[in-house]
Amino acid sequence: MSHSSELSLEQRFSIRSFENQVQHMSHQQAQEFLVQLYEQMMVRENMYKDFIKHQWGLEPKSE
Repeated sequence: MSHSSELSLEQRFSIRSFENQVQHMSHQQAQEFLVQLYEQMMVRENMYKDFIKHQWGLEPKSE
């Protein structure tokens, strides 16, 4: 993993245990899980975008 230097020890440990969980999944379980994960990433991205817009005052002012 190329970004491991940016992660805390706790996060790296969490990734290892996640890795173990994933290894025991069936192919179908893994596919369904990936789709859910991707959806969560998009939701989080939207939350960040909204947060940044709000912080930077980029939202149109409601009167």
